[in-house]
Amino acid sequence: MSARIHKVSVVVVNYQGQRYLGRCLDALDAQSLAPDEVLVVDNASTDGSEGIARERGGGVRLIEAGGNLGPAGARNLGLEAARNNWVLCLDNDCYLEPDTLDQLVAAAGTDPDVALVQPRSLFADDPSRVHYDGGALHHGGLFSLRNWYQPLVSARAADHGSLQPLDGAVSLCLLVDRNRVRALGAFDPVYFILFEDLDLSYRVRSAGLKILSVPDAEVLHDEGTPGVSFRSGTRYPSRRFFLHARNRPLYLLKNYSLRALILTLPSQLIYETAYLALALRHGGLIAWFQGKFAALRLVPQTLAKRGAVQAGRVVRDKHLLVGGPLTLTPDAGGGQLAARWLSRVMGWMFALVRPLL
Repeated sequence: MSARIHKVSVVVVNYQGQRYLGRCLDALDAQSLAPDEVLVVDNASTDGSEGIARERGGGVRLIEAGGNLGPAGARNLGLEAARNNWVLCLDNDCYLEPDTLDQLVAAAGTDPDVALVQPRSLFADDPSRVHYDGGALHHGGLFSLRNWYQPLVSARAADHGSLQPLDGAVSLCLLVDRNRVRALGAFDPVYFILFEDLDLSYRVRSAGLKILSVPDAEVLHDEGTPGVSFRSGTRYPSRRFFLHARNRPLYLLKNYSLRALILTLPSQLIYETAYLALALRHGGLIAWFQGKFAALRLVPQTLAKRGAVQAGRVVRDKHLLVGGPLTLTPDAGGGQLAARWLSRVMGWMFALVRPLL
C-alpha cells in the first residue's frame, strides 16, 4: 500500500469559461481536503473569464498560455508549473462534490502502481444520470465507456461503491501522478482535444501502470466544449468530424503493436466506412477529408513517438483491447439500429483475431 498523499495541486483548464469558472473554483474552495494550490491555465480566452482567476485570490494563480493550446497543451503547462507530484486536472465546466478530492487522493494511496484516478461524472443539469465513468480500450481506437448515460442508481448498484480498475480514463477530471505521466510523454498536444485522454490511458496501461475509478467520488459536468461536444440531437459538430478523422488514426499508429494494426485492419475499415456515412449524413464530409489530410502530414512525428511507446510496452494488446460494445451518443432517427449491428460485427471480428495478438 502506498503512503497517504498530503498535498495536491489542481490545474483548471480554462477557455471562454465565463459561465463556468466561478462555480468550478467555488467547488474547489468547498473541498473537505483543501488543494495545496489551484492553477488556472487560460487558453487565450476573450470572454473575460481569465479575469475571474486573476482576481480570485486565495491561492488561485493564473497562467496565461499565450494562445489556445487546447486542453492537452494547457494541462501540460499546468503539470510543469505545479509544485506537487499529484495533480488534479480539471476542466472549467466541472464542479466537484465536497469530498471528491479527498476520495480521489485516498484511492491513489491504495496501490503504488496507480498513475491515474478518476471520479464518476454526472450531468450537471441531471445529476441522476451518469455521463463519464471510465471504460475500456475498444480495438477500433475508441472508448468503450462504463455506465454511459445510465441512471446513477443503476451504476451505484453495480459497483457497490468499491474501487474499479480501468483501462481508460476520461480527462475532464483526473488525478494524475505527474512524474509518471510526464515520463510517458504527458498529454500529447498534437491531439489538441479529443483522443488525448484515450492516448494517455493506453500508454499508462501498456507500461504496466494502473488506472482507478472511484464510484463514490462525483463531479458534475456542465455543457462541454462548444463546437466539439455532442450529447444528443441530429446535428453533429463539423469540428468534431475533423478532430475524430485526424486523431483516431494517429492514436492507432502511435500505440498499437504492428500485429494489432494488421489484424484489426478489417474491423478498422468497417468502422471508418460507417463513420464516413455519419459524416455524409450530418454534412461533415469536407471536415472528414480535411482531418484525414491533416493526419497524413502528422505521420512522421507520430512514427517517432511510436518508438517510445513500443519500447516501454510491458502489456500486450490482447490484454488491453476489447471487442465492444461501441459507445455512441444517443441520437434521433434510426441510427441506433445500425450502430448496434456495427458493434456486433466489430465484436465478432475482434473475437477471431484476439488470440493472435
